[in-house]
Amino acid sequence: MKSIDRYMARLIALPLFATLLISAMLLVLDRIRRLFEFVATEGGPISVVWRMLANLLPEYLGLGIPIGLMLGILLAFRRLATSSELDVMRGVGMSYTRLLRVPYMYAIMLAALNFAIVGYIQPVARYYYEGLRYELRTGALGASIKVGEFTHLGDRMTLRIEESRENGRDLSGIFVHANTSKGDWIGVTAAHGRFLATDDPNVIIFRLTNGTLIHNRPEFKAPRVLTFSSHDLPIDLPKFDNFRQRGGRDLEFTLPELARHGQEAQSAEARAGSRSEFHFRVVEVVTMFLLPLLAVSLGIPPKRSTSALGVFLSIVMLVTYFKVNQYAADIGALGRVNPILALWGPFTVFAGLVLWMYYVTAYVPGGQPIGALERGVAKVAKAIGRWLPGRRRKKAHTA
Repeated sequence: MKSIDRYMARLIALPLFATLLISAMLLVLDRIRRLFEFVATEGGPISVVWRMLANLLPEYLGLGIPIGLMLGILLAFRRLATSSELDVMRGVGMSYTRLLRVPYMYAIMLAALNFAIVGYIQPVARYYYEGLRYELRTGALGASIKVGEFTHLGDRMTLRIEESRENGRDLSGIFVHANTSKGDWIGVTAAHGRFLATDDPNVIIFRLTNGTLIHNRPEFKAPRVLTFSSHDLPIDLPKFDNFRQRGGRDLEFTLPELARHGQEAQSAEARAGSRSEFHFRVVEVVTMFLLPLLAVSLGIPPKRSTSALGVFLSIVMLVTYFKVNQYAADIGALGRVNPILALWGPFTVFAGLVLWMYYVTAYVPGGQPIGALERGVAKVAKAIGRWLPGRRRKKAHTA
């Protein structure tokens, strides 16, 4: 029997990890373009894009692991069924319950991994992601100065650079306008310049060469004009408020923190939101133990059929159930429905449907839980097949 278990493990592993990898890559590709646009618009360093993507990976894995588990088991049983290997196994006395031993080993390991992700890793990663967005918007990450545009450094200084060479080390065509706390203003134009660090992390030196400086003060009758070959202009870096503490939103609480916040929060709305998010995550993990049963029920096509309707239907059912849970969590967070009823009610219905489908597959002779749907799709496919050749002959006769 161990050889059959190893065989089942290999059959499940390839589609499982392939689906997980493909789903994560698709989600990353969908987000990476928007992240590049956001970082470029805010003038931040490109390297921050990879840090933001790293903080998004736990969320993508939380979505991809259940789909990968279900499709891995479903495609493995579908291959066994279409190659008649499943009939041989059933013929030698192996029940579906025995065949589910390896799928449930995968389910237990991946459920534990998903529990760690959605319960502990994902909330912290989401907080760090929001922190990076905040720092980009405020410029705390060292936003770059855009060539050919006016850049405001704090409330009192405006800078414009015409050209940048050597990765920003050689700047040319420089204009600077600065106001002081005493009511003075300084205007500077220079042919070249470069930024230099100082011992004070809040101050940098802008060394300008071959330029003109204009200094004006209210008591001056006329602005003072100075030409220089070299001039050091100190620049006070703008100060930024620290990002808020983690837990500003329920999504950033870990599971123990959600449980505690759901009991200790002062407002009823905050308690309902925390309880709803807690039950949403727990239901998401517990649902994974139903996926092997669903995969077996939908992965075995009717005899002498290679229909892939079960594959399509499994994805639709899982995504629909996930969206229903999201809506139920939102309703529970508003306090309109008890979060336990809002989240565990749909789970009970979904679990009952899955258990019925598995019972029909495993214990009803010739049972096919979606047999009527399979027959309906087959009839539609035959009708379309007869209609298309007729259309071709009609067009050929007309021509």
